[in-house]
Amino acid sequence: MTPPPSSGLLTSPTTESVTDILITKNTVTRKDSASSCGCTSTKPAPAFDERMRQRIEKHPCYSEEAHHHYARMHVAVAPACNIQCNYCNRKYDCANESRPGVVSELLTPEEAAHKVLVIAGKIPQMTVLGIAGPGDPLANPEKTFRTFELIADKAPDIKLCLSTNGLMLPDYVDRIKQLNVDHVTITINMVDPEIGTQIYPWVHYRRKRYKGLEAARILHERQMEGLQALKEADILCKVNSVMIPGINDQHLAEVDQVIREKGAFLHNIMPLISAPEHGTYFGLNGQRGPTPKELKALQDQCADSNMKMMRHCRQCRADAVGLLGEDRSQEFTKDKFMEMAPQYDLELRQEVHAGIEKFKEEIKLAKTKVKPSERTKDSPKILVAVATKGGGIVNQHFGHAKEFMIYEVDANEAKFVGHRKIDHYCQSGYGEDATLEHTIKAIADCKAILVSKVGECPKAELREAGLVVVEAYDVIEKVAREFYDQYVQKS
Repeated sequence: MTPPPSSGLLTSPTTESVTDILITKNTVTRKDSASSCGCTSTKPAPAFDERMRQRIEKHPCYSEEAHHHYARMHVAVAPACNIQCNYCNRKYDCANESRPGVVSELLTPEEAAHKVLVIAGKIPQMTVLGIAGPGDPLANPEKTFRTFELIADKAPDIKLCLSTNGLMLPDYVDRIKQLNVDHVTITINMVDPEIGTQIYPWVHYRRKRYKGLEAARILHERQMEGLQALKEADILCKVNSVMIPGINDQHLAEVDQVIREKGAFLHNIMPLISAPEHGTYFGLNGQRGPTPKELKALQDQCADSNMKMMRHCRQCRADAVGLLGEDRSQEFTKDKFMEMAPQYDLELRQEVHAGIEKFKEEIKLAKTKVKPSERTKDSPKILVAVATKGGGIVNQHFGHAKEFMIYEVDANEAKFVGHRKIDHYCQSGYGEDATLEHTIKAIADCKAILVSKVGECPKAELREAGLVVVEAYDVIEKVAREFYDQYVQKS
């Protein structure tokens, strides 16, 4: 299977190497450096017409398939926010944290546009530019829209996207449409203001600060008005919802129903991040986040509808760069990218994207070869953990994984259902027992772990913990289905 030109997503199945793709105008060269080391919906996903497919096929957040191949970047041009959330503390200079609202440095619109053009040249599979903070883009409308104007003028093939709490959205839908921003995300955590009082301490609206029930009611009404306006403007809307056990976890099914009726395209239910060191109200007061099992059960419940459920979200930083699941923002800090000359080349980018699309067709063909001709009713379901660097391939060494993608497998299909973040097992060439213990705990509900390679010591401990270790280099669904067949035969 041949990787797409300059994607940087695949490495040789016979060597432990990291492939750097060096791109020039007329050539693509490779430089290798050695490395040391619940309930499930039964309804089919909604079908899309050709126009809709084209709108989402290269957006890694709106298309699960695209997130294996295409990258996104966020620019931090919007520092101010007009609401307070109990799960948010917008720290700066936290390079090791990966959560919404965190950035290392703020940019002006002109600096942001320069950064986009630099990265579009160096990472040609980057297809989406988003503004998601660190505050709210629509609480900073001048900076947000100026950034979009500059990028649309210089890089017309890059999709423009913004994320907002929705408070000011109704006022700006016309401007968003005018700028050809085709994807908008609203964070909606409640449709019952009483529940909202436990999530939002205050809202600043029309030069006045509101608290309590009045604040939550204003936010709810504005979010619903904005969602309706997006539908009427034919702008795709993804809704993010933070699952907060004991507060809105039982309520989010109602949120899902309401936003579906009002025209949302995609629902992303995310786990609360509430570590005490983040300094949030919830973190300091011991509010726990959901377990992976609880999150999956709620996602499964809400997926039984005509609206797609997003399960591949990584809750990105407001300055994230790269594929979902990776963050290359520290490669492009202001002191670095301002010294780089933009090498945006539309023709080269189109060539790279054509190569990716060809590669996707190869993946699609490989999946069809393991798909049964007839569906099996009531076959048992199991979970498997997958180490991958992207491309829809089992292609990552166990010791290099920062997360595992989780697939639910039965006799009919292997379906992506989520991901689990872990710590690196390989640290400067050796493994840490505590890290391996944490990894095993994170995937304890899985039957197998699919990796390109794993050392003998961790392999033995994984097996001792009851996990089947499968070493392979192939399409994820193919490896998962082949393991499932063997697993069922032995059961």
